[in-house]
This record gives sequence, structure tokens and C-alpha cells, in this order.
Amino acid sequence: MVEGISKEWVAAQRAYNYRRTRERRVGTVEEARVFIDEVGFCHFWPIKDVETPSLFHAIAGRVRDVPNAHDDPDIGKSWGWKDESLDKRWWYYGKLLRRRATMVSLDLLPSVYACTDNFGSLDDYLTEYQDGKLTAEAKAIYEAILEHGPLDTVRLRREARMSADSAKARFDRALVELQVGLKVVPVGVASAGAWNYAFYYELFQRWFPEIPEQARAIKRGEARRTLVQRYLDNVVAADRKMIEKVFHVLKWTGWELDRTLEALLDEGSVREVEMSGETQAQFLSLSPSCEVV
Repeated sequence: MVEGISKEWVAAQRAYNYRRTRERRVGTVEEARVFIDEVGFCHFWPIKDVETPSLFHAIAGRVRDVPNAHDDPDIGKSWGWKDESLDKRWWYYGKLLRRRATMVSLDLLPSVYACTDNFGSLDDYLTEYQDGKLTAEAKAIYEAILEHGPLDTVRLRREARMSADSAKARFDRALVELQVGLKVVPVGVASAGAWNYAFYYELFQRWFPEIPEQARAIKRGEARRTLVQRYLDNVVAADRKMIEKVFHVLKWTGWELDRTLEALLDEGSVREVEMSGETQAQFLSLSPSCEVV
């Protein structure tokens, strides 16, 4: 194990990679597209105690709390560009990592898909349901979209027979479950519901038909290495616990994560190091943007 990296050095590297500087902040939707392609995946909003880039901080050009004011310019850009992008297929947007709003570049999306239980057929959900891996509520939502095509949230609740107030929490959980499993995806905004704002949802495989085909050529071990390598390239250094936390929804076993880290160490693309003030060993990316000190 190598000594010699400081929290300050890592923080400076992250600020650059995350575009949390005035010089590199994201100022246009075109720059937002470049940013998502650079990092591969990020959260839409910053997540407490989870080390990932976020679009909001990249737009702000600094670390800041998410304000409650709807007229905040950084909020306006984040929300507006996200809504504008939903029907464009610029990137994946949906509830994913940590079950929170996540953006994934299209070049990295096949590797994420390769880590799910999907095989690329519209009826994959039936096998998962029969195996007890999909709830009845998620099955009902999926089948409503399968039959009727893209549906806004209000109609989707009605078609899935969960429009009662008592069913709202179960509906919301199931909708997140389907997004985490890359089975449904928001594809637009409708003037519906109490706030005249509701997502349209479509089946992932119908919206991104090329992704399952691309994912077939990727072995799961390769997909895990790709995702962990890109993550470490972004955050510069992270301990095993944080890596496990970030990718928790992909349900990697401890053995699978250990094998992934061992493979990256053997390849020489990461190094195990000590960081001042940290008790856990850190896995340091050795990508060209990181200078080992």
C-alpha cells in the first residue's frame, strides 16, 4: 500500500472533474451533454453522504445546498434542461443509483444494463415476478405501459388500478423499483395531476431498443469493472464501503465487488493507497487526469 495522498489533493481533483469551479461550470445545455459524457454517470441533485458528481453542482460551479426557491437560476437550469431532454435520448434519466434521480451517458448505459436481471425481452418481467424478484404492483404498472404505450403518472395509476390515495405509496415504490431495474423510464412531461406536472413513462426496451443488444456482448464481470473504473476516475479515490454504497442497487455480492477491485488492481488501473485522516484504504484511480504524488 502506498502513502502520500491528502484530502485536499483529492478535493481539488474532484472539483475539477465535477466541474465545481467557476471556470469549468456548466453554462449551457450543450455543455451539460458534454459533462454527462465526461463523467459517464452522476446524480441529478447532490446526495448527502454519497460521493458522486451531480448536475446541479456542475451548473452551480461550486458546492451549495439545493435551495427551496423555484426561481433560483441554478434550479431553473437543472430542472429545465432535464425536462427538455426527456424526449431527446441524450442520456438516461431516472431513479437509479441510491434510488435517486441519476443521469447515465448512452455509452455507459449498456454496462449498467448488463448488471441487471434483464435479458432484452419485453416479457423478462414475468420470470422476475415468478421468481419473487418483482412485486405485484410493479408488474401491474409494467403491464399497463406494455398494453397502452407511454402513460402519464395520473393515467398510469388508473390503468394499474392504484389510483386510490391509499395506494399512492405502493405505486411510488413500485415505479422506483421498475426504474432501478431499467424496465421503465420517464420520457416526457404532461400537464396532469394536482400540479399540472407529471412524467410520461415508457418501457425502457422500447425507448432504448439498441441498449439490450449492445449489453449482450458485455459480460457481467466486464460491466462491473467498467462502472467501478469510471466511478474512480470521477471521484479520484474511494474506499470499498463507498463503492459498495454507490452501486448498492445493482446487488453485487461482496465476492463480486472484491473480484472487480482485484482485477482493476492487477490491471494497474487503480492503486490501493492510504489517505491522511482516513482509516479505510482508498482505491486511487491511475487515469491520466490523476497525478500520483
